Amino acid sequence: MSITPRWPRMIALVDMNAFFASVEQLDDPDLRGRPVGVTNGLQGTCIITCSYEARRYGIHTGMRLREARHLCRDFVQRPARPQRYARVSQNIMDALRDITPDLEIFSVDEAFLDLTHCAHLKGTPESIGRDIKHTVFSVSGIHCSVGLSGDKTTAKYAAKRQKPNGLTIIPPDRARDVLHDVPVTELCGISTGIGRFLADRGVTTCGDMAKLPIGVLGKRFGNPGRRIWHMCLGQDPEKVKTHVDSPKSMGHGKVMPPNTRDRDTILMYLLHMAEKLGYRLRRHAMEAMHFFIGLRYDGGWLADRFRTDMPVSDSRLLHRLCHYFLANYWHGEGVHQVQLTALDPRPAGQQLELFAARSTESSGAHGVVDRINERYGEFTIAPAVLLNRSSMPNVIAPAWKPYGHRQTIY
Repeated sequence: MSITPRWPRMIALVDMNAFFASVEQLDDPDLRGRPVGVTNGLQGTCIITCSYEARRYGIHTGMRLREARHLCRDFVQRPARPQRYARVSQNIMDALRDITPDLEIFSVDEAFLDLTHCAHLKGTPESIGRDIKHTVFSVSGIHCSVGLSGDKTTAKYAAKRQKPNGLTIIPPDRARDVLHDVPVTELCGISTGIGRFLADRGVTTCGDMAKLPIGVLGKRFGNPGRRIWHMCLGQDPEKVKTHVDSPKSMGHGKVMPPNTRDRDTILMYLLHMAEKLGYRLRRHAMEAMHFFIGLRYDGGWLADRFRTDMPVSDSRLLHRLCHYFLANYWHGEGVHQVQLTALDPRPAGQQLELFAARSTESSGAHGVVDRINERYGEFTIAPAVLLNRSSMPNVIAPAWKPYGHRQTIY
């Protein structure tokens, strides 16, 4: 009988295959086996994700809808349903937590599992991988790809090797050899900019990294650079993060029709973001004193930072900031994006500075409106100025989590 050697660490990466498109095919059997693409509402012109049937035609994420239809006459567009995707994801994450509590939800469709402390109870890496895949399918009806290795980066690379519905195992003592000829930019976290920095020093594949002293990366990028050096050698030291850090910022932005010059339209978009940010702060019992407001145009950003007298989550106070900003910073430029961000969100109700008075004027009214909107739908009750707001639907936050302040669809 063969005995599997015990790995120093065992990390799995679960990657849901074409997640949004797979949910659409799950819910509508007529879509199964067909080339499907998901866009941000029926008005959306950019593909968020697409099924593997569509990918066979060369269609990919980020492609324009018109080009996709040119490549495939039978291409089917479906509007995104972020609430539905979030529910499916939460069911999956809850089930994965039953396998191990050492779970890091990397995004709405990816999660790392640290199996080091329970692997000896669950059998071989192959049986563990199959168990993970079975668990995901049993609670969602959707297939996933799983990568297993001794570190996060190699596990994520392994999960990409067999899609869809794959299981790839790279033992820790084989990781360096497997990665040897892999381009460094194929590893998660190595951008094209870092790739150029490495290429200028003769490093294009992971195997080349052994020729470059770790200090070169450390001097240029600090600890993240040192981690990249280890990642390329199959020795990523980063642990699975089970704790969600407090937010360093909290913001909302929206793309506008190109070259918008109508003042009332720009103001409406800003006030829309103020309502969303105010609600999000209140929902998570947070406040902020420092805010970024910006308008993006062809020449860059018209933007500045603002400070309130006390921590706020009152949307009406954010409205005043937006009115002031537009009156003093915008001079007729054609705008195509707005952004409003709380730069220092903090728990509400903290001790104020001496003699500072906290306003409670509208907290009760906001609470009533928030509860109505939560029950009957966003902006069931809203300022009249938002009646003609953008009809583009909300999207899932890139760093979405199924709980806490990152449980955000905006």
